[in-house]
Amino acid sequence: MATETPRRQPTLDEVAERAGVSRSAASRVINNAPHVSRAKREAVRRAVDDLGYVPNATARALATQQVGAVVLAISGDDPAMFADPFFAEVVIGINSVLEETELELMLSLATSSRGQARLEQLLRTRQADGVMLMSLHGDDPLATLADNASVPVVFGGRPLNFEPRYYVDADNRGGARLATEHLVEAGRRKIATITGRLDEGAGTARLKGFQDALAVAGLDNSLVENGDFSEEGGSQAMSRLLSRAPDLDAVFIASDQMAIGALRVLAQGGRSVPADVAVVGFNDISSARHTAPPLTTINQPIHALGREMARMLLALMAGEQPSPLILPTRLVVRSSV
Repeated sequence: MATETPRRQPTLDEVAERAGVSRSAASRVINNAPHVSRAKREAVRRAVDDLGYVPNATARALATQQVGAVVLAISGDDPAMFADPFFAEVVIGINSVLEETELELMLSLATSSRGQARLEQLLRTRQADGVMLMSLHGDDPLATLADNASVPVVFGGRPLNFEPRYYVDADNRGGARLATEHLVEAGRRKIATITGRLDEGAGTARLKGFQDALAVAGLDNSLVENGDFSEEGGSQAMSRLLSRAPDLDAVFIASDQMAIGALRVLAQGGRSVPADVAVVGFNDISSARHTAPPLTTINQPIHALGREMARMLLALMAGEQPSPLILPTRLVVRSSV
């Protein structure tokens, strides 16, 4: 007598697809979590009945402990940070994912010891279901805080001194190499760079990409001035470069915000861009299209960075183990080279 094949149990993903909601929204309905609309609750319950879904008891016990909020913690409280569209675009990307889940997003600026203590207490007392960390500097204590957190943690960008298990980053080194190669191919031979913060992973990686490209081309790669990713930092670094090397003919600048400041200094000094000095930035923020001249830059998918950070955090909260992700960068040619 033939043995009847056991019927496969439906999955949570199938429930979510049938209900027309995200996986995390379906999970929250099944586990009676707060902050889910009535329409979504009804759709998920119909899908559960239709498919005969039976939730896993262990996963359900964990999910019912959720409080309905996640944290974006930024290691910085400099007011200039909020003038940089980069962070705003990251938040928009994160929110585009979270708005499908009914989760609230909390922002924590955690540079001071008081800010770090507040974040530590928030995580220790599980007032949030997960945390995303950005802009860690050097031996930032937030890295230790992440190791000791009782909730999932995702890094936006890789810290300088260690590689976390879960992160989303852009190909900073490859992008900087592309930018510098473009300057070499344009016939420039005395090429400088203005770095970002060198106690951050992105700043160091972009400097290495610049040095890689000039080493391959057999050109001097020592014409370096440190910046801090701010417009004012770019202005000051450009002034120092012109004093050191008035005959430079190109500069790769590790962020568009700094490039905006550098372009202003070049104009004030009577240098034509690109006739006298070619300029390439990094990030491709919206204002890069409106500089004088429009800025050639490296496109970093900033919205995607935020989106993928949020997706990775949701996967961890659902008990999955996602792989780290490095997003591609690409050269956007405009009129500054």
